[in-house]
Amino acid sequence: MAHRKAGGTAKNLRDSNPKYLGTKLYEGQVAKTGMVIVRQRGTRIMPGENVGLGKDHTLFALANGTVKFGTKRKTGFNGKTTVKKVAHVRPTEVVTKKEKVSKKAEK
Repeated sequence: MAHRKAGGTAKNLRDSNPKYLGTKLYEGQVAKTGMVIVRQRGTRIMPGENVGLGKDHTLFALANGTVKFGTKRKTGFNGKTTVKKVAHVRPTEVVTKKEKVSKKAEK
């Protein structure tokens, strides 16, 4: 015989691992080539100038520069116009250490 009454089973004891989604680089921050700008599910934010789209809809920088967010009007297949967010990377001139040394040598 059982020494304890049956307690039943619990149904909500499982949990999934965190996915770490969201914006990784905000507007005005410096992005290097390959850096992740936004991790997202679906294209909530669309890729713009110098921004690539990964197979899991991750936005990443294709060039060195500064992150900039904007909006774009997009017409759907049903003719309805929606406003979508767009991420851009505006190129900035990145000065390397060798260039800094050569500029100092010229002075």
